[in-house]
Amino acid sequence: MARPISVIELDDQEKCELERRIKSPTASKQDHLRANIILLRAKGTKQADVASSLSVSIACVNKWSQRFERDGMSGLSDQPGRGRPTSIDPSIIEKVITKATQPPAPLKRWSVRKMAKEVGVSPDTVHRIWQHSDIKPHLTRTFKISNDRKFEEKFWDVTGLYLNPPEKALVLCCDEKSQCQALERTQPGLPLGVGEIRTKTHDYKRHGTITLFAALNYLDGKLISRTEERHTHVEWLRFLKQIDRETPKELDLHLIVDNYCTHKQEKVVEWLKKHPRFHMHFTPTGSSWLNLVERFFGELTQDVIREGSFQSVKELVNDIETYLVQRNENPKPYRWKAASEEILRKIARAKEALRAQVS
Repeated sequence: MARPISVIELDDQEKCELERRIKSPTASKQDHLRANIILLRAKGTKQADVASSLSVSIACVNKWSQRFERDGMSGLSDQPGRGRPTSIDPSIIEKVITKATQPPAPLKRWSVRKMAKEVGVSPDTVHRIWQHSDIKPHLTRTFKISNDRKFEEKFWDVTGLYLNPPEKALVLCCDEKSQCQALERTQPGLPLGVGEIRTKTHDYKRHGTITLFAALNYLDGKLISRTEERHTHVEWLRFLKQIDRETPKELDLHLIVDNYCTHKQEKVVEWLKKHPRFHMHFTPTGSSWLNLVERFFGELTQDVIREGSFQSVKELVNDIETYLVQRNENPKPYRWKAASEEILRKIARAKEALRAQVS
């Protein structure tokens, strides 16, 4: 009689952590492998099958299965004291870590080579110390904390439209993408090939710019759009009239827009008063990330504008309009899935950190 297959039992917290390690792009290969072993064993998969699917030995599967059953999650970590002991002076390690945020003037950040020269070790040593301490001087993340006094009120107004769209109404995310440049590369680049990447010249000719006005329907992902040479209140008003023509008359229109002055110009406000089905919802100052049409603008830039070479503004407009037609034939709606309360908590923590930096 065959021996029954032992199954590792996981609680919800352990399962969640193991799945996180598998999905995490920053997890080490070792953590990824060990988490895979335990999850497969928890499903009742035989050790031989686990070893075959992960291309490891049965002894490896058995080792980490036993360590997990004995010590839980801590059993998946390497035991201390294994491997060659470090030969780096602790004072050097402390210096490499503490000086990482203190580059000498006028430098704004350290490189591994400059830091290595400063403390008298090899660049590889500096790299290992920074990597082990999760210090990344070469990376920078941009941020913007809104100073809008009515930030939270506007935030809930906009996200409320995403989470609970009103009945018998359309939610339209509207904005203009200005300064779309028709750039022509001075020489033709090489195409993509096996073992070769595409090329393009670093220099270009400028043939002018256009502004794209777009209204993204939150419910179905379709777009209403127009291109203009400028983006004053005159062009914005023309776009509002186009939206009025191209949407069902029986529906109210809730437009999410930013605080650009043309959106609040006197003639625009007067026109909106005469068309009460238009309801304007303004994002907080400096918070364009709340407007989902920015997602579309990012894709348009990446797919068409940035990679193209255009001999005229007309050629650029034709490519943009073709892209829009194809997208509307197979629309892609964006969905707001972020936890609004968590966003507000992050902003509160960021403000507190900024105040601490200033003081």
